Amino acid sequence: MAKQVGAKRLVAKRAAAKQRVGANRPFDPTTFLTTDGAGRKISKYRKEQAIFSQGDTANELFYIIRGTVKLVVHSEQGKEAIIAILGQDEFFGEGCLAGQPHRLSAASAITEGEILRITKSAALSVLREQPSFSEMFVSHVVSRTMRVEADLIDQLFNSSEKRLARALLLLANFGNDGKPQRIITRVSQEMLADMIGTTRSRVSHFMNKFRKLGFIDYNGHLEIRSALLNVVLHEQPHISSVKSTKRTSERKTD
Repeated sequence: MAKQVGAKRLVAKRAAAKQRVGANRPFDPTTFLTTDGAGRKISKYRKEQAIFSQGDTANELFYIIRGTVKLVVHSEQGKEAIIAILGQDEFFGEGCLAGQPHRLSAASAITEGEILRITKSAALSVLREQPSFSEMFVSHVVSRTMRVEADLIDQLFNSSEKRLARALLLLANFGNDGKPQRIITRVSQEMLADMIGTTRSRVSHFMNKFRKLGFIDYNGHLEIRSALLNVVLHEQPHISSVKSTKRTSERKTD
């Protein structure tokens, strides 16, 4: 009997020791974002499978472990606009953390993939308690804001040809490591037309032009070459500052 009690105590001590080791282990954002746990679950998605719909309750944050996702907005007239194409290591659905009650867009998988779903409460908790995760997430939010601003400027000032070139470079992850990559995801001309706000025929015209110039190649896959960057850099729009505008108006007054 004494031996049994001693064995039970030994097992209990070992379990307590394991818990202390786990508690003392430093927090790793990558491990947190690629494993199941309290308030988070990895889900697998098929190609074109819906992740959430426009108008759904916003109560989860999403992180793409593998695959590609598109965010789409539907109008009351039935029109559809693609507002973002997201890839590996990107968050989406973060509006719930700022009090957004319902989804303003719909999300679906373009390719097969794995996505981590984090409950709102779990996401807020880790943001409060783990500085390394907070830093990573803030960096994501700032980058996304800069991307949205650049998209707006692109839409307002650039031609459809330049908008298409920029969209292709973004899809190929150009700028992340300085080396354009092959676009593995099958991207249709209709999707590209939705992304840049033009017609499919215009996209087809520019794609043929880019291929003839050697900027892209597509034969079963789409490959983007760094020379395409010249289309985007050539005659970029310049936004004058408020000060320069004021000076010009003052000179006219004088």
